[in-house]
Amino acid sequence: MIRPSLGLRSATLALGFGFLYLPIVLVIFFSFNASRLVTVWGGFSTQWYRALFADRQLVDSAMISLKVAFASGLVATILGTCAAVALVRFGRFYGRTLFAALIYAPLVMPEVITGLALLLMFVSLGFERGLWTVVIAHATVGLCYVALIVRARLIDCDPALEEAASDLGAPPLRAFAAVTLPMLLPAIAAGFMLSVTVSLDDLIVASFTTGPGATTLPMRIYSAVRLGVTPEINAMSTLLLGAVALGLCLAGIGLKRQRG
Repeated sequence: MIRPSLGLRSATLALGFGFLYLPIVLVIFFSFNASRLVTVWGGFSTQWYRALFADRQLVDSAMISLKVAFASGLVATILGTCAAVALVRFGRFYGRTLFAALIYAPLVMPEVITGLALLLMFVSLGFERGLWTVVIAHATVGLCYVALIVRARLIDCDPALEEAASDLGAPPLRAFAAVTLPMLLPAIAAGFMLSVTVSLDDLIVASFTTGPGATTLPMRIYSAVRLGVTPEINAMSTLLLGAVALGLCLAGIGLKRQRG
């Protein structure tokens, strides 16, 4: 078998990374552009960051997105963890296949269908669309990710440890909380962060389920981009990238300390 040369492999790797990350680098670069034209360099300036924090609409949308993300992430984490425990520890109960299919349906269902279905549900129930309908919608989407991650971890947990705690006199709930739950915490935390990320990134489902006064940041950015990309959008994107990078660094440091 003929193996490609080192130069060809390096060039292919460089092209792949360039295709993925060069647009991100350009966004960060032009966020410090003094010119209002995003493709014309007019000198280094941080004026668009000052303009960004002075834009109350963008700041309010960012705060709404954070509130929705953490609220929906908390609800999704609780419900997804309970669903994972039911699927793993409750055996072959009646309706288990249908229950699992309903839990994992948002993973394979187009977001347009999910958003339309949630919109029809809210309308039929008479819910006034706003912040809490977006939270419910994002929690519905996020709980499937939490259930999938926690279920995979729970399968590897030895039930004999919980049985040993029960033999020592611990009630079932106390045995689960004292023995199994600590082993599930990394998976629960990963599911929470993933559901928060999905919520912060969502545009389609939020567009169907939002109402007046509940415009999320992706919706605000999409509305602004339709009129043309401005350096303020680049500044907002750079701040989001910085927050994600900081979160990854903190997670890496925590994992390294845990391994140590």
